[in-house]
Amino acid sequence: MLTLTASPALVPTKRRAHVKLFTVQGSNFPSFLPKEVENIRDPFARRLATRIERLPVGFADRSIMSSCVKPLIQSEESPVVLLHGFDSSCLEWRYTFPLLEEAGLETWAVDVLGWGFSDLERLPSCDVASKRDHLYQLWKSYIRRPIILIGPSLGAAVAIDFAVNHPEAVEKLVLIDASVYAEDTGNLAKLPRAIAYAGVYLLKSTPLRLYANLLAFNSLPLNTSIDWMNVGRLHCLYPWWEDATVNFMNTGGYNVSAQIKKVKQKTLIIWGEDDQIISNKLAVVSTC
Repeated sequence: MLTLTASPALVPTKRRAHVKLFTVQGSNFPSFLPKEVENIRDPFARRLATRIERLPVGFADRSIMSSCVKPLIQSEESPVVLLHGFDSSCLEWRYTFPLLEEAGLETWAVDVLGWGFSDLERLPSCDVASKRDHLYQLWKSYIRRPIILIGPSLGAAVAIDFAVNHPEAVEKLVLIDASVYAEDTGNLAKLPRAIAYAGVYLLKSTPLRLYANLLAFNSLPLNTSIDWMNVGRLHCLYPWWEDATVNFMNTGGYNVSAQIKKVKQKTLIIWGEDDQIISNKLAVVSTC
């Protein structure tokens, strides 16, 4: 049964951020990360970046070196698996991940196929079915227990799609500011490839990323916003990022509205009370 509960006070999307950043010296970043990671000042992002690994995940007759942050502890409780939103990475969880570990939870932060820091030099299809299968194979190879799956924004659609198709892998769901009622990528799937690539190039541009930060946060100092923008677009610097994103757009993207009624796991919905990106009116959904 899918029980939807709006909890605007828990995780407001528009956060009043007064963060004093300092440089963490001597960080030992994985060699596969873009060299621009050295320019990031946010200490939480730097610390989490040092823990990113690539694990071999076999699917679709090939193996992908797939990026994630593995847990430091093993617990008898269900593992927590953190997804990220559209065109993002596991660094999205840089502030939450250490808190979950401090609480004694076995926590994974995984990169959805096509985004994040996986090695996609031999680019697979990055459509919905491939993203689902990749996540399942990672779960089957390394976790192998029912999980608490957490997805923000488009990550909520990834989570619902995964939970419906692989219910044995998911014990509970947590959906944050869920983007689950959009009907796939719409007309974007019909764009000529040249225009699609031009749009994707704009997607990683500094002005657009800075504007997204303005929508997501209140009272964010400019230097902090620029630094967080650099964190958010770090994965875009791989040479295969544009191809993977265009492939996702051209194959239609997520359309999970019809799957919501099929969710059997107990689900918590959290919504920001002043979300400027996805209306919190969508949090009010009847129990089915």
